[in-house]
Amino acid sequence: MSVVKINVLTVPAEQRETLEKRFASRAHAVESSDGFEWFELLRPVEGTDNYLVYTRWRDEASFQTWMEGPMKAAHQGGAEGGDRPKPAASGSTVWSFEVVQQAAPKEA
Repeated sequence: MSVVKINVLTVPAEQRETLEKRFASRAHAVESSDGFEWFELLRPVEGTDNYLVYTRWRDEASFQTWMEGPMKAAHQGGAEGGDRPKPAASGSTVWSFEVVQQAAPKEA
């Protein structure tokens, strides 16, 4: 059964561009991971400073493998010989869901 992980990132207005650039620079880092199904970065348009990072995985084991490998490595590194850049988000919470129903558009 597929699982969905939504990382809720609190991002001050002055850090939005930085966050989006960092995601863009790692745009293809997750796509070849075993069990990966989907990714979306959702920008808030009104009423909140929270970005949502939506990922969908074949199963929990696939997500955990990615978390302990490629994701961890991407977040630990900094510029060569330099310090790790300051986080763009001031807070993060992960929501987890199992997909129990889904629908796709009907073909015309």
